Amino acid sequence: MAIFDQRGQQVNYQYNAAGDINLGSVQNQAQLIEELGKLKSELSKAAEAQVIDAEIFTDADYQMTKAIQQAKKPEPDKKGIMDHLNNTKSLLEGVSAASGIVTVLNEVVQIVVSLF
Repeated sequence: MAIFDQRGQQVNYQYNAAGDINLGSVQNQAQLIEELGKLKSELSKAAEAQVIDAEIFTDADYQMTKAIQQAKKPEPDKKGIMDHLNNTKSLLEGVSAASGIVTVLNEVVQIVVSLF
């Protein structure tokens, strides 16, 4: 059995979407919008934990908002959604604590490609 001595360690934020975000269940526009909202919420949690710079968060949050707005349209623009998601991903790629969110964004882009 492995024993880990974690004395003195402090974790401000740990991305764990396993219990919240379920991309495997996304089969329609409404489910995509719901999961995008959860991902946006996770981004806010990372900002509250101060693992994402406030300016980066502001820009990333704006891009997520735009992606959600576009996805809610009766005739969503697939390229527009993908552009906003990719912009969010680009903003977060330099933030090591947000690497899990970047991975999920990659998955979401693939869902958008197949869904619309």
